[in-house]
Amino acid sequence: MIYVKCDPALVPKKLLDVAARAQQELEAKPPGERKAYIEKKAHIWRAFARYLAKMSYGKCWYSESNDPQSFFDVDHFRPKKAARRSDAADDDGYPWLAFSIENFRYSAGRSNRLSTDEETEQVVGKGSWFPLLDGSPYATWEDRCLDQEQPVLLDPTVRSDVTLIDINPDDGRATPSLTCLGPRKQLRAIKSIEIYGLNLGNLITARKRTMRDVTDDYQTLMDIVEVGNDMAAVDRLQAQLLRATASSAPYARAARAKMVAMGAGAFCAQPEDAAA
Repeated sequence: MIYVKCDPALVPKKLLDVAARAQQELEAKPPGERKAYIEKKAHIWRAFARYLAKMSYGKCWYSESNDPQSFFDVDHFRPKKAARRSDAADDDGYPWLAFSIENFRYSAGRSNRLSTDEETEQVVGKGSWFPLLDGSPYATWEDRCLDQEQPVLLDPTVRSDVTLIDINPDDGRATPSLTCLGPRKQLRAIKSIEIYGLNLGNLITARKRTMRDVTDDYQTLMDIVEVGNDMAAVDRLQAQLLRATASSAPYARAARAKMVAMGAGAFCAQPEDAAA
């Protein structure tokens, strides 16, 4: 998971206006008609998919996967109908956010939809999950105190959240970062890794492949530098390492983790909010 800037400027005004009109109509609906209205208007948030994809270079906002064979969804970070708080508790969720771009996340199917991890037989996927930390207030239609909520799930649009997860440079597994300190932050990182399915076998395999590639390129670069006879190759390999660790690259977080572990952080691309 890396930071993604949700940028409405990338979305045509016509589509934003359609979503705004749907929101106005939803606000006027009596409680008993809201769910049916939201379901009827599903095409609106689905139309945002291509623009959300541009914000993350075509990658899932949770897993960094860009698998062309995967189905991608427009996930509602705060569930639009029912919100599952625990195995035994759920509620009506956040229907007033059904048409809000700030609540949309571009997600690969296995991060968004419930499925079974083939190796652990554990159910993963966000589904309608949206637990809150103990003691957190929760927003309702009548009291929309979103800024006071304390979600368990990490949000890729919040810079401080994405720092709580890193990739182990040895085995490619997502893990709480070194700066993920305290039981509440640890809980958030561990549950997010579990619910978003960030340690599914295919993701680990893809990260390992990326880490092998940057390792090979870096070692070749160092060999050439030691001999000092091919500046064109040096420039080419440095450019490859920059591309592999740039925000646009799949599994950039894994590539960066491996480079830093090798003491080669200086060859990484700049943070995701800067040009790379």
